Amino acid sequence: MMPLPNLHSASVAIGTNPVFIQKIVSTVIALVLLWALRYLVNKIVTKRAPNTKIEYRCHKAIGYITVGIGIFLLARIWVEGFESISTIIGLASAGIAIALKDPIINIAGWGYILWEDPFSVGDRIEIGEFKGDVVDQQLMQFTIMEIGNWIHGDQNTGRMIHVPNGMIFHAPLSNYSDDFAYLWDEKEVRLTFESNWKRAKEIIQEILEEYTKEVSKEAEKALRKASHKFMIMQDNRKFVPHVYTQVTEYGVMLDAHYIVEYSKRRKASHEIWEKILTEFNKCDDIMFAYPTWRIHNKADMQPFVAQEPEELAENES
Repeated sequence: MMPLPNLHSASVAIGTNPVFIQKIVSTVIALVLLWALRYLVNKIVTKRAPNTKIEYRCHKAIGYITVGIGIFLLARIWVEGFESISTIIGLASAGIAIALKDPIINIAGWGYILWEDPFSVGDRIEIGEFKGDVVDQQLMQFTIMEIGNWIHGDQNTGRMIHVPNGMIFHAPLSNYSDDFAYLWDEKEVRLTFESNWKRAKEIIQEILEEYTKEVSKEAEKALRKASHKFMIMQDNRKFVPHVYTQVTEYGVMLDAHYIVEYSKRRKASHEIWEKILTEFNKCDDIMFAYPTWRIHNKADMQPFVAQEPEELAENES
């Protein structure tokens, strides 16, 4: 590397090693030239790119290349013996790893998914804030058909969400369909305090038992199979539906708790609610509760007059 002019006199004036000053100046010049080159190339790409997608990809590639060249130049300036092949390969690998951190993590995530098999195509999963059915797996990402969001009952929204494979390392993953494909669901039935809530509870219990008779048997078989892989307590092996009673601020609430296959949750909810409405309609002493307002006309209300204890005794007699 050729020495810069007047470098020795400048270093003597400030009391610094001339070699160090030379490296500092060379670093500044290299970074400025590299920044200028990147700026000009980005300008050319912006003017000549046929569409926004290609322009974006070119800008990203230019950024990665610039980082790699910058690391190479700085290593040439500051690292002694950089000319050796092993040093060049090591620093180049470090630069590539830094510049391509996300793609490398995604490839590692792809390998983890293949090896550990936390999910596969066709499974319904929830990872981070995304939930849906896995429809594709690739080297960098997997694709899910979104469910839920603004649509109730775990129905598909129609959106395809492309999730980076690297997300598997830092976001919780829930698999609806692997090992055990059943869920506990719940319906809140609110009745007035004057309703025959005991009869209503019996009706709901009968509906749930009839609806889940076959599902409960299948769920027990699936859970016995899953218990060979996971430690599942005996208390969690019963799938008999229950109706729990609570008192709320405006009525009696009956919580209908039942098992259902994950892909049939909305269908089950629809059919159970229709049966409940049909049966309740046959009973005159069962009424649904809901928030209401009561308005009192002050003119129609009798004024309250305080009475002495003697007057109260006379009125009672």
